[in-house]
Amino acid sequence: MHPSSRDAASSVSPEEIARFSALASQWWDPTGPMRPLHAMNALRISWACRHFPMRGRTTRHVRVLDIGCGAGLASEALAKAGHDVLGLDASADGIAAARAHLEAHPLPEGSGTLDYRVGSAEELVEEKAKFDAVVALEIIEHVTDPEAFMKMLADLVEPGGIVIVSTMNRTLRSLAVGKIGAEYVLRLLPIGTHEWRKFLTPAELGRFGREADLRIQALAGMSPSLSGWKESRDLSVNYIAAFRKG
Repeated sequence: MHPSSRDAASSVSPEEIARFSALASQWWDPTGPMRPLHAMNALRISWACRHFPMRGRTTRHVRVLDIGCGAGLASEALAKAGHDVLGLDASADGIAAARAHLEAHPLPEGSGTLDYRVGSAEELVEEKAKFDAVVALEIIEHVTDPEAFMKMLADLVEPGGIVIVSTMNRTLRSLAVGKIGAEYVLRLLPIGTHEWRKFLTPAELGRFGREADLRIQALAGMSPSLSGWKESRDLSVNYIAAFRKG
């Protein structure tokens, strides 16, 4: 039986939090265990920003929630792009690393604002917090109940706002490349980072979105290339989706 989206911290898996907390001090090392996230980050951020809603006559200073932000890799990039960002993570170690990196590397002039908070999506829902955009990058495959999690993302975004989700498809290719290849052969990720059965197909993610009053606006594959990660039509491993509320 899945926990309710209103149950305290129901989206948070203690085992997953412990795993990522152990990596917090290495999060910002581009050659360390988070190097796949470093490699794809520019693509994730540019794609997400293209689909953010207008705020006034500009797409700058959109109020963004980066949920499951880890040590702030995406949060900092979103703030540098001019948005006002809250980075949220259940790992105190991850947030401590995020704050330390921000203190050592202040945002450049012209950036948006950036704050961090230790906590869960459920806490923000209870506070009735609302954002123009909610970003959940490589996180939904780690939560306890992805269907309830999508409903919480919908609860946290303003009507007409945008939810961005990136994740991994559950295919034989993703098993070979994203799980066995990345963790056991190439050692790009620590063993145990992913559980292949928890990967979501685009159809499943779309259904969870529809049930949460989120309508898909755009869908793209994310594929590695010699010159960096590129947007593609190949959804068989990594993909990213934009949903509009209402």
